[in-house]
Amino acid sequence: MARRCLWLLPLLMLTGCESLFFFPSRQLQHTPAELSLQYQDVFFAAADGTQLHGWFLPAQGAVKGTVLHLHGNAANIGDHVWAVRWLPAAGYQVLTFDYRGYGRSQGEPSLAGAQQDIDAALGFLLQRSDVAPKQVVVLAQSLGGAMGIYNLAHSPWRNQVRLLVVDSAFSSYQGIAREKMAGLWLTWPVQWLPFLLLSDDYAAQQSVARLTPIPVLFIHGTGDEVVPAHHSEQLYAAANSPKTLWLLPNVPHTAGLELLPNRARLLAMLEQIPPRPAVED
Repeated sequence: MARRCLWLLPLLMLTGCESLFFFPSRQLQHTPAELSLQYQDVFFAAADGTQLHGWFLPAQGAVKGTVLHLHGNAANIGDHVWAVRWLPAAGYQVLTFDYRGYGRSQGEPSLAGAQQDIDAALGFLLQRSDVAPKQVVVLAQSLGGAMGIYNLAHSPWRNQVRLLVVDSAFSSYQGIAREKMAGLWLTWPVQWLPFLLLSDDYAAQQSVARLTPIPVLFIHGTGDEVVPAHHSEQLYAAANSPKTLWLLPNVPHTAGLELLPNRARLLAMLEQIPPRPAVED
C-alpha cells in the first residue's frame, strides 16, 4: 500500500498540501492475535488532548528492552504490526501506535500533530513501570523514519533513547516530492513546485546532526523503488557519530528486517550497545 500511495504523490502535490503525505485508514483489518501475539489495547493523549490508540506487545520471557515502532504513511497499525511481530520472541516488548487520524486515534493527520503524537508515545512508555529508563529503542520506518529523526532531535525524551533505527526514510519532504514529480511526464515540467508549495521545516536532513549522542542505524535496500537508497546515504552523511549505515542489495522498501540475517544483526547490535549513562549534560 505504501508503494501505491507514494506514487500518487506527484499528482497530489499539485495541491501543495502536506496532509497528502498521509494515507490513513480508520478500519483495523488485523490484530496481533492473528499473529499469535499477546497484546494490550492502550490509549494515551497528545499534548493538545488528541486521544491516541496503540498496542503494547509484551516480551516473551525475560525483557531485554522496549521498542517504540513508528510506522509508515499508509493504513494503520493493523497493517504494520507485521513489521514488529518478531521482536517479542526476541525478548523485546513493543509499543506500536497510530498517529492522529489513523485507526482508532482521534484527529486529522499533520506533520506538526504527528510530532506531538510521537512525544506522547514516548512519554506514555516511560511512565510504565515495566519499561526501564534509557532502554528504549525507536524503530522508525519510511515516513515514520523521517518524522522520528526530527522528533528525537528535539524531544524532551531524547536522553531515554538507546538506539534509533531508521528504515527506508526520505531525507526531505520537498526532495521526495520533487523526485516523484520528475518521474512522471505529466508533472516533470513542474517538478520545482514542491519548493514553493511544501515546507521543509520538519525535514530529517536538517535535524539529523542534532541526534548526537543517540546512536543511529540507517537501513535501506538498494532495490527500493518507493524511496531511493540515496536518501539514507544523505542522512548518514549529515549525521554525527555514533552512526551506522546498512545498504542492503536488491531489498525493496522497508523489507530489510524481514530477512532473518538482518534481524540477527540488529539483535547483536542491541547486545553490544551499552545503556545510556545515568546522568548526561
